[in-house]
Amino acid sequence: MLSHRMPGTIAIVGAGRVGRALGVRLHELGWRVGAVVTRSGGTARAAVRAIGDGRAHAGLTYQILGADVVLISTPDGAIESVAAKLARMGGKEWRGKVVLHTSGALDSRALGPLERCGAAVGSLHPLQTFSGHGVPQLEGVVFAMEGSRTATRMARRVARELGAVPVMLDGRSKPAYHAAGALVAGHVLGVVEAATRILMTLGFTRRQAARALVPLTRQTLQNFERLGPRASWTGPVSRGDYATVARHVAALKRFPGEYRAAYGALSRLGAAVLARNPRAALRRLARVLGKS
Repeated sequence: MLSHRMPGTIAIVGAGRVGRALGVRLHELGWRVGAVVTRSGGTARAAVRAIGDGRAHAGLTYQILGADVVLISTPDGAIESVAAKLARMGGKEWRGKVVLHTSGALDSRALGPLERCGAAVGSLHPLQTFSGHGVPQLEGVVFAMEGSRTATRMARRVARELGAVPVMLDGRSKPAYHAAGALVAGHVLGVVEAATRILMTLGFTRRQAARALVPLTRQTLQNFERLGPRASWTGPVSRGDYATVARHVAALKRFPGEYRAAYGALSRLGAAVLARNPRAALRRLARVLGKS
């Protein structure tokens, strides 16, 4: 195994947004990048140029076995088949290698074929958004990890070298962990976009709507971080102003049904997790929201 001080060689299978970003940051730290694999030669070469190191390959190649650590950052649905193909390709040559995938929802069992060949397998998931436009900073970002002792030792080392915060999870907990991230990253964005479109129907330009809503969202998150959830909670449900909630529900009837349904669901969720008396708040909401 690699010594803790010595940068290793890493192969990246699936050099999309996550794989490319991790490759860039690890290369900056002195890691050598070996095979960089995507489905086409063009995207593989683009990934190598972005990373600044590596050899581009279109499709799985035996050259992957030249690395000490293999990072599989393909879409979740491809991880098991990639692991099976790599196992057939390398057989017992996988013994002593570390293979990590970057899925947030799957655990190391997806790499079972490689583990049976002798590889140490695990998962390492950065709880961060990757837009594909630039490489996000990873300092302070939580990296969830699980797997064999050897694999998690390497995962912890990678996370710490990146300045991230490694957190050990039970593999069975990963779907719930990933759902928590999706609530914040994906669903908050949907809420902000819906609010933007509401304002635009009232005459706001998209730029004006963003100027109105982004500072509001940012301040809410800053309050959450500084004051905690309950002290930061605002809006009619937090004040017990159910007459205003009723007016909101009526106003949303002119918009697609998903808007009203989301408003109702989010009002109930807020009451359930933030109200001092959740049962009472939910009973009042039930009368106002009906089937929303």
